[in-house]
Amino acid sequence: MKALYRIAFFLLLLSLPMATMAQKKSKAQLEKEKKENLTRIKEANQILQQTKKQKQASIGQLNAIKEKITVQKGVIDNISREINFIESDVKETEGIVGSLQRDLDKLKEEYATMVYAASKTANSYNKLMFLFASDSFNQFVMRLRYLQQYSEARKKQAEQINKVQAVLSGQLTILESKKQQKKSLLGKQVAESKNLQSLKQQQDSVITRLSQQESNLKKEVAQRQQAVKKLDNLIADIVREEIARAARAARAAGKETSGSPNKITLTPEAALISSSFAGNKGRLSWPVERGFISQKFGRHNHPVLKGVVVENRGVDIQTAQGATARAIFEGKVLTVASVPGMNNIVMVQHGEYFTVYAKLKTVSVKPGQTVKLKDNIGTVYTDSDGTTELQFQIWKNSSNMNPESWIVKQ
Repeated sequence: MKALYRIAFFLLLLSLPMATMAQKKSKAQLEKEKKENLTRIKEANQILQQTKKQKQASIGQLNAIKEKITVQKGVIDNISREINFIESDVKETEGIVGSLQRDLDKLKEEYATMVYAASKTANSYNKLMFLFASDSFNQFVMRLRYLQQYSEARKKQAEQINKVQAVLSGQLTILESKKQQKKSLLGKQVAESKNLQSLKQQQDSVITRLSQQESNLKKEVAQRQQAVKKLDNLIADIVREEIARAARAARAAGKETSGSPNKITLTPEAALISSSFAGNKGRLSWPVERGFISQKFGRHNHPVLKGVVVENRGVDIQTAQGATARAIFEGKVLTVASVPGMNNIVMVQHGEYFTVYAKLKTVSVKPGQTVKLKDNIGTVYTDSDGTTELQFQIWKNSSNMNPESWIVKQ
C-alpha cells in the first residue's frame, strides 16, 4: 500500500505541468487580444480627440465612439474569459491540494503504524532476542535484513512526508495567489463595465445632437450619393477602357480573345499577379497603417436618420490626421483622378483586379507607375469636421467586391 501511494505521489507531481499545457495557448491568445485591444483603444482615442476639436457633433465623432464601444466590449469579454481560466485553475489546484492532503494523511497514518511497531523492538536487547530466536542461520539473515529494511523504510516514509508537505505548501500558495488574481480581475471588470456605460451615454448624447441637424445630414447623404455615383461611373469607364485596350493588344499580338467581353485579356505576367492577388484573399494588407472601418460595404441604415438607407461600394476607414494610404498589393497605377465629394482618387490594377483609394488630399503616384506592397499612394483627406477617412474599394473586372473579405482581420 505504501509503495502505491509513493507511485501516486510521483505521478501527481509529474502531472502538474501537463495540467496547464492545454490552457497555455488560450492564455497566450488572451494576452495577445489584450494588447491588441489596448492598441485599438489608443488609436480610437486619438481619432476621437481629433473629431472633438470641432464643437459640432459629427458622424466621424459618432463612429469613433462606436469603435471604442466595440473595443470596450472586447476588453470586458477578455477579462471574463481570463476569470474563467483562473476559476478553472483554482478548481484544479483545489483538487491537487485535496489529493495531496489525503496522501499526507495516509502517509502519516502509515508512519505512525511503523513507529508503533518499531517501539516494540526499540532497545538492543529486544532486537538481539528477535535475531537469536531464529530457527536457522538463513532465518537469522532474513530477520537481520528485515530489521535493516524496516529502519530504512521509516526514514523514507519520513522523507516522503516532508516532500508532500512542501508540495502541499506550494500549492496552497498558488491557490491563494489565483484567488487574489480573480478578485483583482473582478474589480477591473466592474470598472471597465462602468467605462462602457459612460461610452454608451456619450454615444446617445452625440446621436441626440446629430438628430437636431437632420436637414444638414440629409444634405450630406445626398451629396455623398452623388459622389458615389460619379465614382462608380468613372470606375466603370476605366474598366471598360482597360478591357478594350487589353483585347486590342492581344489581337495585335496575334492572340485569340475568346471569353466574356466583360473580362480583361491577361498577359502571362498579369495573369500571375491576378492569381497571386486572389490567392491572398483574407490576408491582404490594410490600405492604412492604423484605423477602423467606420462604414461597411453594401446597403445599410443611416446611423442617425431613420428610414434612410445608404449604399457603400467599398469600406470607409477612419484614421488619424495626416495618415498615408498604402498599396495593399503590387500592381500598376491605372488612373489618378479627382471626383467631387471623393477628392483625389487612385486606381491600381492587379491583373483582373482593381483597388481604388478615394478621399485623398494628396497623391504620391502617377499613371503607369508600378507600386509594391505598402508603397505610399497619398495622404488621406481630413474634412471640416476633423474626420480623416479613406474610401477603399476592390473590383474584379466590372464586379464590385467586399473589401472586408479580402483584407486581413483587425
